[in-house]
Amino acid sequence: MAQPLADILPQLRIGNQAALVDFYRQHRAHFARWANQQQQLTDTQAHQRLRNALLLFYDQVADGRLTKAPDDLRNYIYALALQESVKEIEMPPELLPAAEAGRRRRLILFFRQLSDDSQKILMYFYFRGYNFTKVAGKMGYPNAAVARQQKLSSLRTLADLHLRSRGATPA
Repeated sequence: MAQPLADILPQLRIGNQAALVDFYRQHRAHFARWANQQQQLTDTQAHQRLRNALLLFYDQVADGRLTKAPDDLRNYIYALALQESVKEIEMPPELLPAAEAGRRRRLILFFRQLSDDSQKILMYFYFRGYNFTKVAGKMGYPNAAVARQQKLSSLRTLADLHLRSRGATPA
C-alpha cells in the first residue's frame, strides 16, 4: 500500500477496496512462504487465508470496529490470518458418515438457491456471529427488527426448499 494507511481507512469505509487488492498482490508470495513456515500451509491454502484476513480487516474498518490504523499493517493482517485458521478447520468429507455428507451437500445446494441477500444474512448471523443490529448495518436495513424478519424469511425459504425436495408441501 503506497498510500499512508490513514488515507486508506476512509476509502475502505466508503467501499473502495483497491488498497486491499494492491496489498494482496504485493504480499501474496511472502505470506505464502511465511504461512508455510508457520503452519505448513500450501500456497493455495495460504492465499485463501490471506484473502479471508483482508476481508475480515475490511469488515472491521467498514463497520467501525477498527477506527485507527494499526502500527504495522502487515503484521496485523498476518495475525488475522492466523486467527482465521481456527475458523477454517473442517472435518474432511470422506470422514463423515455417508448420510451426513449427503445431508450437507443437499443443504449447500438449497442454500445456493437462496437470493444473494438471504445468503448474506444467514452467513453474517450464523457464521460470523453478528447480532441483528450489526446485520442491519451491513445489509443497509433501518433497524435490527428488519434484519430479524429478513433472517426468519430466509430460514423459511430454506426450509421450504428442503420440504419440497422431500415431496412434502410447506405449511
